[in-house]
Amino acid sequence: MFKSLQLTSIRPRDSLMQLALPAVIVSVFLGFGLVEPAMLSSGNIANVLKQGALFFFLAAAQLVVLITRGFDLSVGACVSLVSVAASMVMTAVTATAGPVTGVVAGVATGLLIGAAIGAINGTLVAYGRINPFVATLATMSIFGGLSTTISGGFPIFDLPRTFTFAFNEAWWLFLPAPVTIAVLVGLALHVVLSSTAPGRVLYLLGDSPAAAHAAGLKVRLHLCLAYVASGLLAALAGLLMTAQIGSGEPNLGTNLVLGSIAAAVVGGASLRGGRGTVLAPALGSLLVIGLSVGMNLLQINGQLQPVVVGAILILGAAFDMLRSRAR
Repeated sequence: MFKSLQLTSIRPRDSLMQLALPAVIVSVFLGFGLVEPAMLSSGNIANVLKQGALFFFLAAAQLVVLITRGFDLSVGACVSLVSVAASMVMTAVTATAGPVTGVVAGVATGLLIGAAIGAINGTLVAYGRINPFVATLATMSIFGGLSTTISGGFPIFDLPRTFTFAFNEAWWLFLPAPVTIAVLVGLALHVVLSSTAPGRVLYLLGDSPAAAHAAGLKVRLHLCLAYVASGLLAALAGLLMTAQIGSGEPNLGTNLVLGSIAAAVVGGASLRGGRGTVLAPALGSLLVIGLSVGMNLLQINGQLQPVVVGAILILGAAFDMLRSRAR
């Protein structure tokens, strides 16, 4: 059963879509570049890669739960809470134990919070049998409010220089740190989804929940773990975004949810579950960030950018419907 599922998780039509998307991305860059040459400069390309890497974690978080026929509206709130809580721990520990210990404590705090938020979402969805929309909408409100409450609504400054340098300015393996981390996480996620039993169970759960239950698999446990993975990926995004701006922001993830879903769906993940690879968040993130950066360079009204993101989500859903009808 797993073998046949693995072979059908990527179909020829899906492969053609994934080949077409890089062409669209290149066209977007060339189109903006013809109007504004700075779009194609080496500095801007590096900036797009960094921004795309940060957004990749959020789109990857959506991919994991989309595979199971769910989605996670709380990723933005997770980013905000991780940013604030990790920054508060980091500054407090740094003052008493030094920057290295402070960074380790802050990063560990952020990851634990992400895993805890994911576990709460997973418990509500898998064991409480609450609709993912309702469950994650509720936790979005709870954890978004908590991030504002513990910070008093103000940013957390004075982060250790070690943190901002290591996770934003430094280069790891000849690439900017966020890009290297995204590549390593993406490779690990690809292996888990394509070559391990838990990953195949997620595809089976999304493709045919009845078959997953009939096979006697630990469906609820795997579904819960999918949301834990989503929380961890969102926490990574929160930590790296915090390193980029140099402060803990209680509203850092407020406007990221729709874009993360749009990136995953337009990249090839299915809203109907059971489909999608790591290429989906990778390509989708480059498209969304490329459009955003290009519009910024052309000084297009920033209020139009959510319109573009919404259009991308509609196009992704339309392509998803066409793929579904073709099967």
